[in-house]
Amino acid sequence: MSDKPSLTLTDRLRTITATPLNQIGILLARLGVHPDLISITGLILVGIASVMIADGLFLIGGVVLFLSLPLDAIDGAVARAMKRTSVFGMVLDSTLDRYADGFIFASLSYYFAVQDRFDMMAFALMALLGSFLVSYVRARADDAKVGVATKVGIFTRVERVLVILVMTLATGLLNQPVILDIGVIILAIGTNVTAFQRLIFVYTALKNRGD
Repeated sequence: MSDKPSLTLTDRLRTITATPLNQIGILLARLGVHPDLISITGLILVGIASVMIADGLFLIGGVVLFLSLPLDAIDGAVARAMKRTSVFGMVLDSTLDRYADGFIFASLSYYFAVQDRFDMMAFALMALLGSFLVSYVRARADDAKVGVATKVGIFTRVERVLVILVMTLATGLLNQPVILDIGVIILAIGTNVTAFQRLIFVYTALKNRGD
């Protein structure tokens, strides 16, 4: 396996949306909107969406979740426009992303538990564990002692969010719970496969450089 990472969907989307996001970032920076406030607002929206999903209100929960997505990119654009790309801002953004993941999968776990569907609750918890491990492996690999940039994998954050959006909106629109089941199973498998992909990538990179 090559230790040269390929472009992820996240990388491609950032390239495509760079110009409009930068323009929005400049506008908000001129208005004095702090990037951390945007990040926190995004998390609040995810929290609201998660409560709705836990109550089985998948359509409106999916809509609110969809509305929160642009904020996850705009905060970085505002920070760049303000020349405030601080290390703490990066740590805060990553931390809030983990909270967002936790809110969503916790809401799904709660929903399945209330429905006495403990098999699907287990899959939701597997997806939660996998999503955390995907981020954890990258964070550990990026550590100065390891020094391996690790963004590979079939289920980075963008893919996870897309599946969550599709399964919640489709379940709400079509009133077909099986769509939710399929989505959660895909997330459970995809996130954990991605975590192992990243582990293998780091192992190969370290082996090739003699560590």
